[in-house]
Amino acid sequence: MKKFFPVLFLAGIAFGFAVSETTKLFDQSDIKASQRLIGVDFTDAEIDTMLTYLERNRKGYDSMRTRKLDPNVVPSMVFTPFPVGLSIPENEGPIDWEVDETLKLPKNKEQLAYYPVWKLAGLIKSGKVTSLELTQLYLERIKKYDDQLLSFITVTEELAIAQAKRADEELAAGKYRGILHGIPYGVKDLAAVPNYPTTWGAEAYKDQVIDETATLVQKLEDAGAVLLGKLVSGTLARGDVWFGGKTKNPWDLEQGASGSSAGPGSATSAGLVAFSIGTETLGSIVSPSTRCGITGLRPTYGRVSRAGVMALSWSMDKAGPMCRDARDCAIVLDAIRGVDGIDMTVVDAGFNYLEDTDLSGMKIGYFYEQFEADTSDNSVNNDKTLEIIRSMGVNLEQVELPKDYPFNAFDIILRAEAGAFFDDLILSRRDSLLVEQHKRSRANSLRQARFIPAVEYLQANRHRRNLIEDMHEKMQRYDLIISSTFGGRQLQITNLTGHPSMAIPNGFDEKGRPTSITLVGNFFDEEKLIAFAEAFQAATDFEEQHPPKFLD
Repeated sequence: MKKFFPVLFLAGIAFGFAVSETTKLFDQSDIKASQRLIGVDFTDAEIDTMLTYLERNRKGYDSMRTRKLDPNVVPSMVFTPFPVGLSIPENEGPIDWEVDETLKLPKNKEQLAYYPVWKLAGLIKSGKVTSLELTQLYLERIKKYDDQLLSFITVTEELAIAQAKRADEELAAGKYRGILHGIPYGVKDLAAVPNYPTTWGAEAYKDQVIDETATLVQKLEDAGAVLLGKLVSGTLARGDVWFGGKTKNPWDLEQGASGSSAGPGSATSAGLVAFSIGTETLGSIVSPSTRCGITGLRPTYGRVSRAGVMALSWSMDKAGPMCRDARDCAIVLDAIRGVDGIDMTVVDAGFNYLEDTDLSGMKIGYFYEQFEADTSDNSVNNDKTLEIIRSMGVNLEQVELPKDYPFNAFDIILRAEAGAFFDDLILSRRDSLLVEQHKRSRANSLRQARFIPAVEYLQANRHRRNLIEDMHEKMQRYDLIISSTFGGRQLQITNLTGHPSMAIPNGFDEKGRPTSITLVGNFFDEEKLIAFAEAFQAATDFEEQHPPKFLD
């Protein structure tokens, strides 16, 4: 163990174990060996002068570990991605959504499982279907199909029935909470719900019950929505593998749903929920939305509160809707956005719904190099998509992503912050309980985070600040920019900068599995992404296609 301590120690986030005051922690040879990990080279004399400080630092680390931190405590340095001079739209309150009560029930009520929220709302408000009937329909589908998909970790049946009955009673009494009144949904199991496990998809936390309600869950409850259950997150928000197995893509049960919002992607696609809530740090809404053929919106960083939601990276995490179509994303975003007095990163910004937007009046670019770099099965559909967009009267301008940055270094931001949040997991060695233990596993990522120097973490964030300003300068010339979903660095860049993005279905590959295109917008300008996506979806029918194995 002797050589183990100083290596971690010098890296700035030592992990070590408790030692007595008389134990020698390290000597010059330990420091010299440690230097190779972080790329520095001090002389023997310089190292000798460091020893007192380094020992003092190490004792400080040990003293911190005697004081347990509540998971809700965030670092005192609150991250903001917004460039100098950014104009934030004024918040004029929630949108007064129109609800079409003239819609008729389908002959086969099972078809309701795939109705978008805005249609279900009309049927509920007009009394053609009750919230309880709809909730029971989804619960039956969960019981029938989820053994194949593994999209739910916990089904909150008792709570859902109670909330549905309340929604029906309120409606009968003349109290209508709005367009989400009585609509059943699911939430990624990173969000706390009292009296039910909040497992974070990990064996080490499978019995964890957090006695609080995540803000976004509370906002949806206040809007009258009905919680069907906690949906799969890949282990500690990584991938589609969790302690119960691997969540499947409803279009191809031999393929995972992608992650880490695997459950929301799979359940929404298969008609087990009307909509869902996912989270993203580095692609976790966009990727499963693409894989499962649904419409996913990753809002601007700071648009939606993350209070009561597991932190992977305080400066990169976002929560957003995963839905049938673009309008549903707008409806759900409107319900969950806004300040709560808890999450200090949330901005009180306005949001509008732009109906029947004339796209010819919008200035739209596309990251042409992203399309060239995407050699996946998406590439053919990407080219066809650009043709469709041009046929809609849009003049696309070529745009380049920022290039001259240390992109290989930026990953340490996420890893260092995750390492801090899961400090107790690693020090207690319960990381060994996690299902995956390979080189790309979350367990390994958390362990190696201990070797990231604090100085390098801060330097990476300084380069990130330049990237934010550069990206903003490019973005503000356009109403939105279109990108290939995969290939190149678009996902990494926009997650680092906090810009909103939206994945919309754009076809199928040779095996009949969905593909997508991604829209990238300016800060707090989600309405333009939604307006464009609605126009595209009006011109195509990709969002209306559903996995054949889950159609009754």
